[in-house]
Formats: sequence, structure tokens, C-alpha cells
Amino acid sequence: MLLELNNVEVIYSEVILVLKGINMEVAQNTIVALLGANGAGKTTTLKSISGLLRSEDGQVTSGSIHFNGKSIQNADPQEIVQMGLIQVMEGRRILEHMTVEQNLIVGGKPHKNRQELKNALERVYSYFPKLKNMRGRISGYLSGGEQQMLVIGRALMAKPQMMLLDEPSLGLAPIVVNEIFRVVEKINHEGMTILLVEQNVSQALSLSSRSFVLEEGRVALSGRGKDLLADPHVKKLYLGL
Repeated sequence: MLLELNNVEVIYSEVILVLKGINMEVAQNTIVALLGANGAGKTTTLKSISGLLRSEDGQVTSGSIHFNGKSIQNADPQEIVQMGLIQVMEGRRILEHMTVEQNLIVGGKPHKNRQELKNALERVYSYFPKLKNMRGRISGYLSGGEQQMLVIGRALMAKPQMMLLDEPSLGLAPIVVNEIFRVVEKINHEGMTILLVEQNVSQALSLSSRSFVLEEGRVALSGRGKDLLADPHVKKLYLGL
């Protein structure tokens, strides 16, 4: 397993218990979906992995998180990125005053020389040709879909082994969503491991080899994506069937 969470508890502001003993495993080169209603603990789970909890006065108070066999709970976020794990946060956090290419270059710090950086840029542009045509445009003027492509591309510039994707389709038109997930599927086929939080439950389950459903800070269901698509509980609560 590339990522393992064992009985993880998370508390905010030293009093608010949000995660109540999460157990989860993500195998290498897979897409795993993390599903649940608003407030179930999905984003908190991602931030507990990526080390971003501390910026919100949260901390892992119990249990363990291992990435590539190494303990990372409450580790520094920059150190976790350097280990090959990166989170693409919900809300398309771009550097609005900078150009598209400048945003991408910010994500390319791990590259040792100019040629490596150039190769990484061309790789991102091969996934998102639209970004190449817009590389000199100020990113704050991009559409929501273009900004989502940009933040995923910027994460890819860091050469991650695993990506945590938080609601990549939120607020986007269906045609753009299909393009985003086409790239997600492609980079997975090329060896990227992905933990996906997604509001489009049907699409997330169709993409994933394994899925976990959170309810009130606990794992309520887990199994293969296709099996959960047929689960009566999932159908009723998350698919409206």
C-alpha cells in the first residue's frame, strides 16, 4: 500500500472531534474515491494526509498515517510534497496576478535545471493544450474550468507520486468535467496514484477501483467502486435513486 491511515482521529481548536478513527488504504497506481455528505470529514481527511491541518488549527491526535512506509502525520506540508504527495485543494487556488505559465513554474521547484522544467511544462501542456495557448494570459481572467486545469497542471509540475484531488468538478460545465476526468484517468494509467473527493458520486465510483464512504467522521462503507454503485444505501443517499 502506498498510503495507509490507521485509526486516525482529528481535532480542531483542541475541542472539535471531526475524524473518529479513520482506517483507509490506497494501493499504488490506483484511483480511490472518498465520498460522503457535506461535513462528513472528506476534506479534513485529505488535509490530515497533506499536512495542511495546522493552518486551520487542526491536528491528528491519534492513529497513524504512512506514505511509502514513512510516518507523515502532522509533518510539514512542504516535506510531504517533497516526498511525492500533493493536494489539489477545492476552490481553484491560483495566483491570480500571475500568468498561466508563471503559475505552472511555481509548481516546478523540484526540477533541477531549465531543461527538466521545460520538459515538465510540455508534459502539462500535452494534457491540457488549452493552457499552452493561454500561457501568457493572467490567470485571474481564466474561466473556472481553465483554472481547474491550471491547478492540476501546477500540481503535476511538482512530480508527485500521489495526488489528492478535492472536488475537481465543483461548479464546472459537464463538457469541462469530462475533460478533467479524461486527464485524471490518463495520468493514472501512466502511474499516478489518486485519492479523489468528488461530488459527482456516479462518476467517481465509475473511475475508482476502490471507494470509501464517510459518515460523521467514520468510514461507513468501503468496497470496489462498481459494487458501491449497486449498493442500496449509496443509491438512496448519494445517487437519489
